[in-house]
Amino acid sequence: MEDFRRTYLRLCKEAGTEPQESLLAQLYETRAAASGARLDLTGQSLMVESCCVLGRALQKDILFTELVLSDCMLSEEGAKLLLSGLCSNTMVKVLDLKGNNLRGAGAETLGKLLVRNKTLKRLVLEWNALGMWEEGFSIFCEGLASSSSLILLDLRNNQINHQGAAELAQALKRNSVLQELDLRWNNIGLLGSRSLLDALQQNRTLLHLEMAGNNIPGDILKAIEQSMDHNADRQSTLQESRTRAQVLTKEIQILKEEKSRQFLGLMETIDKQRDEMGRSSRNSTVLLEKLQEALSERKSAVNSLTAKLQMTEAALLLSEQKVSNLGELLTRVKLEKTELTDRQSREMKKQLEESAQREGKLLREVDSLSEKNHQLKNKLEESERRCKAQQDQIFSLKQELTNSTAELKLRLAQAEERLDMEKRRSKQAFEDMDSLRQKEVDHVNRHMEESERALQDRILKLEGQRIRLDEELSQVKAAMVTERIQAEEELGKTRAQVRLEEQERLSGLEEKLRSARQARDEAQGHCTQQKQTVAELHARAAQQSLEMDALRRRIDEMQQDLVGKEQEKMAEVTRVRVELQEQTGHLQAERTAQCGLKEKIAALEREMKALGTSHREALLDKESELSSLQERLRLREGEIQRMRENEAQRASFLQNAILTYVQGSPLAHYSPRK
Repeated sequence: MEDFRRTYLRLCKEAGTEPQESLLAQLYETRAAASGARLDLTGQSLMVESCCVLGRALQKDILFTELVLSDCMLSEEGAKLLLSGLCSNTMVKVLDLKGNNLRGAGAETLGKLLVRNKTLKRLVLEWNALGMWEEGFSIFCEGLASSSSLILLDLRNNQINHQGAAELAQALKRNSVLQELDLRWNNIGLLGSRSLLDALQQNRTLLHLEMAGNNIPGDILKAIEQSMDHNADRQSTLQESRTRAQVLTKEIQILKEEKSRQFLGLMETIDKQRDEMGRSSRNSTVLLEKLQEALSERKSAVNSLTAKLQMTEAALLLSEQKVSNLGELLTRVKLEKTELTDRQSREMKKQLEESAQREGKLLREVDSLSEKNHQLKNKLEESERRCKAQQDQIFSLKQELTNSTAELKLRLAQAEERLDMEKRRSKQAFEDMDSLRQKEVDHVNRHMEESERALQDRILKLEGQRIRLDEELSQVKAAMVTERIQAEEELGKTRAQVRLEEQERLSGLEEKLRSARQARDEAQGHCTQQKQTVAELHARAAQQSLEMDALRRRIDEMQQDLVGKEQEKMAEVTRVRVELQEQTGHLQAERTAQCGLKEKIAALEREMKALGTSHREALLDKESELSSLQERLRLREGEIQRMRENEAQRASFLQNAILTYVQGSPLAHYSPRK
């Protein structure tokens, strides 16, 4: 509050105007009690200059969430300046302009405020004249239609006629935020109420609408109340459906995240398999290079051996003694060759076994991936089963409702048959008691009818007095309107006198209303007294019935056998009656519950249809993803098979080359001479 006071003084200095002393005094008095979120200036007569400064101060978003300007005698220009400052404010949420005599220009500025401001939630406009000028009120209604934040609107005592009500109806058709609207003590009438009722058929957000004191028939008021109840039920069902949809969306997101994680895991495993395949191929190429180098070395050794053999053949010609030695050398060389071939075959077998083991590992990993895909399919089937189970539950609930209604109908029929049988049996026993009770009841009913007739007459008189008072109020309001229109030119001189006269008239009318209310309260008190007397008479009748039961019990003691049977029949009759009453109450409760359940079931079926469509779309997307993953797996399996075939071909080529080399070597064709 101190900051606001300083800004007010600073802006007054900048504008070159003197600050209003009453406003400063009010700010100084309320700064100690201010909580920093409420500015209350009730009863302060704000001038145009102070309104201009306040509007400029409110443009700077000073920390006030509630602004109260009731009975401040705002002029048209002052209201324009102050409300134009609030257009750009983003802090004020509650605005009270009660009793400021706002008219056409004020309605226009309020419409612009509702269009521009996006934070105002509560607007109180009681005791103004917004409905006098149709053009300004139409602009106000357009602003209300385009408002996206206003929740509560108070338009009591604003002289709104049926045309203004039609404009409000058009605004309510377009508005989707407003929840509470107060239109009491206006001149809406039958046509305006019909237009508002038509608008409520399209508006789904309005929950409270007050229409007292507008000369509206009771049927239309009941229809408006029913529409308000329907809107409340719809909002509750919408909130339930939203919570359920949020839960389902969360579950779907969790499933999507799990599937994305599984897909990433599959991609990682596939990348690892690719890396392992590349490594194995690289190792195989390195081994092949080593084998080729060994073969080249062996070829060079074989060539050297052939040279040595040629030298030995030349030496054999010279000396036959060295032939035996050379034969031994040849046998040793053959043994070495066999050992080398055995080693090579063993190494090839080891490589083949290692490749087979790798293939087994790859096959196991492929099987694990297929199992994971199968698990994912099972999860999808489980989700579909859950949806089907929910549908089956709904269907079972419907069947249970039908079965329960049929059983209740059968029980009612059986109970009615029992009652008929027992009534026939007990007619003779109850004729005397019925005659006595009928006499007493007739006496009480006559007394009650007389008292009710007197009360109805008195209530009709009171209603006639209330209607007359309402007519006098409407006539007084019309006279006040005409007097205000005629006295607008001389407001500066005669404002105090007019206020005094209005206060006296209002006090007189309020006294009349108080007297009428007191008379109505007295009549209600008399009614309550008569109801108490009726209750006492009922209690006396119950006591008499208890006394009669005691006499019957004495007689039954004398007649034990007969009275025992009659007591059993009476107990059964009372039980059947109690059961019938309970069953009727249960039936009524179940009917109401069935109506609510039918509406909820319809809403749930719609939600289930929407969720089923979304779930089917998600399933189709997931099936497409699974098909793409399966195609990728097939392609990778084809690549693995190709790699295997290439490795097998290379191994076969190596074996054939080794065999051809061994078979085509000169040592294989050499035979020693005899």
